[in-house]
Order: sequence, then structure tokens, then C-alpha cells
Amino acid sequence: MSAPAPQPTPLTLDTEYLRQVMLELLEIPSPSGRTDHVQQYVGERLSALGISSTLTRRGALSACLPGRRTTGADRAIVAHTDTIGAMVKRLKENGRLELTMIGTHSARFAEGAHVRIFTDDLNRVITGQILPLKASGHRYNDGVDLQGVGWAHIEARVDEPVESILDLRDLGIDVGDFVALLPNPVITASGYVKSRHLDDKAGVAAVLTAVKAIVDSGTQLPVSAHLLITCTEEIGHGASHGLDPDVAEIVSVDAAVVAPGQQSRENAATVAMGDSVGPFDYHLTRKLASLATEHKIDLVRDVFDFYRSDVAAAVEAGAHARVALLGFGVDATHGHERTHLDGLLHLTQLLCLYLQSDLVFPEWDAEPAGELADFPSLAVQPANEDGPREGPIGIADDE
Repeated sequence: MSAPAPQPTPLTLDTEYLRQVMLELLEIPSPSGRTDHVQQYVGERLSALGISSTLTRRGALSACLPGRRTTGADRAIVAHTDTIGAMVKRLKENGRLELTMIGTHSARFAEGAHVRIFTDDLNRVITGQILPLKASGHRYNDGVDLQGVGWAHIEARVDEPVESILDLRDLGIDVGDFVALLPNPVITASGYVKSRHLDDKAGVAAVLTAVKAIVDSGTQLPVSAHLLITCTEEIGHGASHGLDPDVAEIVSVDAAVVAPGQQSRENAATVAMGDSVGPFDYHLTRKLASLATEHKIDLVRDVFDFYRSDVAAAVEAGAHARVALLGFGVDATHGHERTHLDGLLHLTQLLCLYLQSDLVFPEWDAEPAGELADFPSLAVQPANEDGPREGPIGIADDE
């Protein structure tokens, strides 16, 4: 008889590694559609940990942490490196640029952003700033406050001597060029992290830190864990491809919403119970919550109204798996974002514990389908008022 699998235990986390990787990721511009550089960075970080990776045609990066059980079902952790951003929609006669958004975000938070404009000349990056059309207080006075909010009401001012469409073309700028909003990251003495694009680069840093803790500790996982780093989550495609066919559980790692009416906090991890796409898996979400309770990890439950993640794309693409979402609390998501190192560390430790645990239903999920009578759900989700019972529910005779 084989020895029982070791129980999950908290691991030592390299906090400095988390900080460094997060800051380095933030400084790599990666609006959806222009993510080659950031994916190369993640691949190099995994390689430094002794983990090989591959890249799909569409740019998603895949790696694997092997487990003791090499057959049957396994799991996946998914995070994304792409960010919101903008694209040049029109060259304007005044030498400025009309923009359209990449991903979903308000022009209200784009106003004032310093940007990099990427032309087809890879050796030249042009800087600029996004401004409202009425940007001069001394010219428009109260008219500045009366201007509407929206992408039609802003433009990019280019940091070059340009006054016409011809001047812009001479710089190599054209319609379709990517515009990245600079993050300006700051970690305060009290542990707050302020930056654009914490969604989801802080999440990727947490995943890499959890992987490093597994590798450094020499921990052997009970079941193989695939890592999928996507690059089109902000435009809705996310984990629509690149998942191993044997994956039975998918945990997405992404920003949790800190705002009035939400339970998420910057200094805690979050398990999402549902979002705009619907509820997450009943069994997997409660397993994650139980792991947190058992190991005294600060975790809150939340539901998000205007939200979708990588797993939504995976399920819509036909992934036959249980799905859940773990997050780090972010204030002002898709705006002037802020989180806290404590919340990121709680999230990272919970990922370590989850990776050390077995699947929710390892025997049942070994196959994509099974007999109804064998379905083990009754042990945790009673189907009648009498509570849990072993085996299937009996159907009484009418007599």
C-alpha cells in the first residue's frame, strides 16, 4: 500500500522576488495585441526556475509542473500579461492623434496618462500624453469642466515638433499603431502598490512567486499543474486556447474589485463566487475557501457584476473543467489602480496550498464523464433536506 500523500503546508515565499518580478513586468508595455516582449520575459523567468515552456501561435505561454500522478486529470493556473491600452484611430490635422481603446476602460482615466507610441520602426519609440480636447484652463476656463467624457473627447499630444498629418507620417506614425499607457509604479513604505496595469501583472508575479516557492522547497505536487499565461484576456479571448485536454480544474488569477458594495480588500485574497458570466464551480470555490480557513489565510468571498476573466473564455470555447477565480484586491480597477503586498502574499500562499492539494474529485474527474450513480457531489452538496448521505439518492416506490 502506498503512503498517503503529504498534506498541504505553507511554504516560504520570496517577497523580494515578488516585488522585483512585479515591477519588471509593469515596466514592459503590453497592450493586448503587442505582447511578445512580456511573454518572452515570463518564459525566461520560468527557465531560470528550471521550467521549460512553449508558445502557441496566438502567443499564449504554457508550462507544466509535473505531479506524482502522471495519468488521468490534472489542473491549470491561468493568468494574463496583456493590459488595457489604446491604438491610433486617426491622424489629426493639428498633428495630434485620435485614439480608440484596447480593452474596456474609461477615457476618464486615460486623461493625463503619459504614453509610448510604437511605430513599425522597432528602434524608435515616440512618447506623448493623452489630453482632453479642451486642455488649457487659461483658454477654456469653465469649459474644461463642461466637456464630455469619452474617447471622442481626448487626443494624444506627441512629444515631437508636429503640426500636421504629414509631420506625423514623417515620424512613422500611422493608423493602427499601438499606444501604451505608462504604469508609473510605486511601492510605498506601508506596502501599498500603486500603478496602472496591476491587472494582471501583479497576478502573474504572484503565480511566478508561488512556482518559485514550490521549486525552492523541493515539493512534489500530487497532480500535474499546467501554467497558462494568456495575452488576450483584456479583449475577451483569454484562455480560449492553449489548455491541456486533461485539465479538470482551472483557477484563474486576476484582480479582485475593491469598491463600495464589494467585500474584496487590498490586503486580502479573494475567491470570486460569481461574475457577469455566472457562478464559478460550487465545489472548487469552497475547497479554496476551506484551504484558506484551515491555514489562516486572509480570504474574502465576493461577486463581481461587470467582470469576466480567462476562465470565461475557456468555458465558452468548450473547456470541460471546473473553474474558479482567485484574486488580489485592487482599488480603482482599470483606472489608477492600487493593491497591497499583504494581499498579494495571501494570494501567493493560497496558490501554494492549492497546488499541493489533490483535485476536488480525483477519481471522478479522471474521465470526462461517468455514471450518474457514481457522482460524488452528495458528500458536499446535499440533494435533499436530510443532509449528506453516502451513495445515490433512492427513489421510493409509490406503494
